[in-house]
Amino acid sequence: MADEPVTTRGTVLHFVEGTVVHAGTHVHEESHPLHTHSFFELLLVVGGEGVHHSLAGRRRLRRGDAILLRPGVWHEYVDCRSLEVYNCCFSADLVRRELAWAREDPLLGYLLWTGPFSAERRGMLPTHLDPPAMLEALGHLDGLRHLRNQPLSRHRGEVIGWLALYLSCIARTVADRDERREYTHPAVVDAMRMMEADPARHWTLTDLAGELHLAPGYLVRLFKSVTGVPPMAYLSRHRVELAADRLLHTDLPIHRIGESVGWPDQNYFARRFKSHYGLPASVYRQRFNAVRHGYPAPDQQVQAVQDSF
Repeated sequence: MADEPVTTRGTVLHFVEGTVVHAGTHVHEESHPLHTHSFFELLLVVGGEGVHHSLAGRRRLRRGDAILLRPGVWHEYVDCRSLEVYNCCFSADLVRRELAWAREDPLLGYLLWTGPFSAERRGMLPTHLDPPAMLEALGHLDGLRHLRNQPLSRHRGEVIGWLALYLSCIARTVADRDERREYTHPAVVDAMRMMEADPARHWTLTDLAGELHLAPGYLVRLFKSVTGVPPMAYLSRHRVELAADRLLHTDLPIHRIGESVGWPDQNYFARRFKSHYGLPASVYRQRFNAVRHGYPAPDQQVQAVQDSF
């Protein structure tokens, strides 16, 4: 990734300090190694063919396929033949700040938050763009790409604008294909914010419903109608994502990380983490933080992760 605002540490991709959004194309022949990243990634296949491998399995790619990956998700490309991918990467901080309003938008909220957490998607949300949507998406991506060498201090509004347009284009496609409702009850948004603001709290459905002045059963029905999962399942998936970030970016002992996200029982934390990422927390830290901790080289890591299944 020469001349791009992305650095690597082991098999974790990070933005160069000061970067919030990046758009660029990459052509993969044969394979692209297993990796994870500290930012959101929205990949769009524009040519060639290949297979996307992740915890969700193997997915054959063709032009028009798009996949949203939240931070911490691991993936790789295999069996590639001139697979051309237009990547759009954006920081988690930007989503929490400039795009915080998107959570209340039913389509963008589903694309960035509830969709990747629902069902068994494990932090990913795939879709496929028809030719008109593909043309629109490429226009927005090109708008972002043309700003890549411009100072963010002068063009921040334009960068956020192009990104919002691109995300909206993808979100409409997801909504059409998933037949999502175009209304999100405010209580669902409030519940998400409350749990995310204090993940270490010993949340119960009764406590959460009481904070919102709703009956527990009614809150579950509202939450499932939007996300496909009940509130406590959403909280679990948020907690494991936080844990993954802390495994990669801190030196905290694993049991302390479990405590910090609301799971003081180390065995329970271990089960929940492996259930979500397919790897024990210790293995996840080892595989994706190699340079920092002196673990095996990336090619050995790829084989080790694949051998875990």
